[in-house]
Amino acid sequence: MSLIAIINYGMGNVGSIYNMLKKIQANAIIATTPEAAQGADKLILPGIGAFDHGMKSLKEGGWLPFLQTKAIEEKTPVLGICLGMQLMTLCSEEGQIPGLGWLDAKTVRFQKERLQNQKIPHMGWNLVYVTQDPPIDISTGDRFYFVHSYHVIGNEKNTVARTHYGYDFCSVICQGNLIGAQFHPEKSHRFGMRLLKSFAQVPQYA
Repeated sequence: MSLIAIINYGMGNVGSIYNMLKKIQANAIIATTPEAAQGADKLILPGIGAFDHGMKSLKEGGWLPFLQTKAIEEKTPVLGICLGMQLMTLCSEEGQIPGLGWLDAKTVRFQKERLQNQKIPHMGWNLVYVTQDPPIDISTGDRFYFVHSYHVIGNEKNTVARTHYGYDFCSVICQGNLIGAQFHPEKSHRFGMRLLKSFAQVPQYA
């Protein structure tokens, strides 16, 4: 059974993610150092909070070289959740520090003028609409829990699901071994459980 390491850099629901992985009988650990995650076959990069703070926390924890090697050189499957997904992009309108730059995408703030009086942040349950075959188990009409003021803009090739909040935005992105979900699967009951179970079964990329 493959080992999933949840990256604990101080900015995510690591306990909730770990508990849900245990419910589906996945082999998972919470890794507080790169050394602890060294033997992992898959990584989950969670995240709640500000973009620059997230990048600083990864750098201060010594995570950047490890993550680069695992994700880019070794093609380890990585699931980025919420801020974790955004950190995988090139940059964010929220901050000044470049992102990890793994995804051909950027992170932008919700355009208030297009939200039709809806509030920022986008918070609560919403549906996903699958636009192409995803590597994880999600279907059009699945409901997930969102909390975010920024969203990712990818391209047609790497956007695999969208969600509507005033306008359509990318809610799931995939680029090779890299997967990002803007919502919180660990808060999304059976739909989130199904997603995480399918990620646990994603094959290792050659």
